[in-house]
Formats: sequence, structure tokens, C-alpha cells
Amino acid sequence: MKKNVVVISAHPDDEILGVGGTLIRHRDVGDKVTWIIITDLFNDFGFSEARIESRQAEIQEVAKRLQIENVFQFDFPTMSLTDSDLNDLIGKISKVFLDTKPEIIYVMNRSDAHSDHRITFNAVMACTKSFRYPFIREVLMYECISETEFAPALPEKVFIPNCYIDISDQMEEKLQLMNIYASEMGSHPFPRSSKNIEALAIFRGATCGVLRAEAFQILKSFRFEKL
Repeated sequence: MKKNVVVISAHPDDEILGVGGTLIRHRDVGDKVTWIIITDLFNDFGFSEARIESRQAEIQEVAKRLQIENVFQFDFPTMSLTDSDLNDLIGKISKVFLDTKPEIIYVMNRSDAHSDHRITFNAVMACTKSFRYPFIREVLMYECISETEFAPALPEKVFIPNCYIDISDQMEEKLQLMNIYASEMGSHPFPRSSKNIEALAIFRGATCGVLRAEAFQILKSFRFEKL
């Protein structure tokens, strides 16, 4: 049975870093994916018109390749989210969830180094209460290279993977998708390098017995099938 899926990015590229291979798998089995992008670039915050246009082109190209028809871009300035944005953010996310009725939600790690990620996580989780969103079956938290591993190494903030998805056959395309965001990439040992992205996938794959994998932390999983 085809599934409705929502992936949330605080910034475009989060979704490929953390869920790129998994999104390819969703595409290939015909699942309907909705993409929510929380922040955007604006002239008033120092971004040139050329950069704003190139970012939109990147988003369109990624959506095209992943066959994502529903892309929701919110108007929060990048690198500027604060707790004062939560009410507005929750309202926007809630509307998308109620309109699209996702069964599976992918959200970034709650304790990432970037404050935009942490605020986004809090807003998303406020929109997963079962009595308001009964269609949600799974909420999975993903890791995002250059943010998750740079978070404080405190016990209450550690990303603890307990779910792995085999992306051995999707790894090459994942890297191709990530390279669409050329300005976000660099040479190893820069965190967002092709070598580092693949190294993490190899490590996660070795953990679960496959060549390459993406790791997730299951936050909610509701199963109603007969045993």
C-alpha cells in the first residue's frame, strides 16, 4: 500500500544529508512525499538576488528528481529562528499535516548544533499528538552531518539510532542529489563532503549488516496490524 510521507528540512540540503537514500526508496515504490522547508533566503538578510534564485533552482531540481509534487516553503529567514516563532511555525506545520495526512514523518535531530534545527524539531513534535493527528503512524528523527555530530556530547542530547534503512543501491544517487547543493559541499575533511557522507553511510551499514544505511531514532511508532 502506498504511503503518505512528510520530510521536514530546516534548510534545503538537510533532507538529502539525513534522508536522501530513504526518500529515493519512497519514490521508487510510489509513495507520496511532501517536503516542508522551514527557512528561506532574503535580500534583507544579506543574500544576493543571484543566490536567492540559485537556491530556488536547487530546490526545484531536487524536487523534480525525487518526484515530489508538494513542496511547502515557509518564509522564516534562515539562521534566525527563535522560540518566538514557535506559535506561527506550529500553525503552518499543522495545516500541512492536516491537509496531507502523513503516515510517516522525518524530522531532524532535536539537539543539533544549529538552533534552526532545534526550534523546527520542537514545532514538528507539537504537531504529532495522536488525538489531533490520528493518521500519523511513525515519527523518525534523522541525523544531519555538520549539525548532529557537533551538538554537545551530553547524555540527554545524544542521537541514539534504533532504526536503519538500507540505502546500498541508493548511495550513488544520494550523492548526486547532494551535489545539487554545490555551495554547501566541500573537500574532506569538511563535514559535508562526498567522502564523509558516504563514510557515515558505510558505518551505519556495518552496524546493521548492509553495505550502506541511513540511521534514524524512532520517536513514535503506532502499529495496529493483527499479530
